[in-house]
Amino acid sequence: MVDLPVYRLPKVPKGDLAMREQGLFQQNQTLQDLLTQAAPYDLVYERYSLWSRAGMSFARNRQIPGILEVNAPLIEEQATHRSLLDRDLALQVAKTAFGEATALIAVSEGVKSYLQQWVPADRLFVMPNGVNSARFSSTSKPCGAMPFTVGFVGSLKPWHGLDCLIEAFGQLRQTVPEARLLMVGDGPQRQEIERAIAQRRLTAQVQWTGTVLPEQVPHWLSQMSVAVAPYPASENFYFSPLKVVEYMAAGLPVIASRIGQLRDIIDHGVTGILSPPGEATALAQALEYLWRSPQQREQLGLAARGFVLKHHTWDRIAAEILVIAQA
Repeated sequence: MVDLPVYRLPKVPKGDLAMREQGLFQQNQTLQDLLTQAAPYDLVYERYSLWSRAGMSFARNRQIPGILEVNAPLIEEQATHRSLLDRDLALQVAKTAFGEATALIAVSEGVKSYLQQWVPADRLFVMPNGVNSARFSSTSKPCGAMPFTVGFVGSLKPWHGLDCLIEAFGQLRQTVPEARLLMVGDGPQRQEIERAIAQRRLTAQVQWTGTVLPEQVPHWLSQMSVAVAPYPASENFYFSPLKVVEYMAAGLPVIASRIGQLRDIIDHGVTGILSPPGEATALAQALEYLWRSPQQREQLGLAARGFVLKHHTWDRIAAEILVIAQA
């Protein structure tokens, strides 16, 4: 990747939302011009973003394969969790990109279901997010005794179920007083979470790293005894959590909510533990079970790592995408 040419689009100023949306949409022409300058290509691969249709339009016009990766129902996500003014334009962009793509890669069955209202089934493929296996070549733990450490990696958003995690950790501490919680990442809910931790008098038992670079994540995973993904119950869970496959690649035992795609990635009792979403007591019990069972932790971690390195590496996913593009 060192020798890969990178072209950066000018940043659109923040501030007035209507002007920002128009500015982002107008970058389609800039992107089309850059694609033309750097051509030819055998394939265009684009990650769907709210205002971009340039990649798929270019591929269609040049009669080459255009693969569109879709990670989320972005229009609904933007309108619900952030701000969206010109919904009609965003929908027009989506329909154009979806319509002009040769094939669409949905990262989960939930995203595929969302796309089916516009795209026929023969152009839809599901491929969960993967991991860079080279970043997780070692699963060694620190030397010496390490306290039982529950770990979480993420951007501290409302949909991460962190209130459930804090409640479960508080319950765990009643039977495992030496347990610690390692929070890797930062985000909008940090102050709220810190207040909840303080109210339970757990501040001294929780370590925060703040924002970390992707290449630093394996180090922090090596400091954990078990990693969690405590997503709350959701009718339309469409995520393909990168954190979970990275936990598994690091050889960690994982406890995740029994929801959405996580039910397909984790074989309960074999490559991890699935817990009822939003149920803090069940999560605490699963954590206590793994604290009492070091051998089970090791077995789950080894099985998880083997599964991910066989089925969920980016190399494997890239090979599958090339097969689709050549079909």
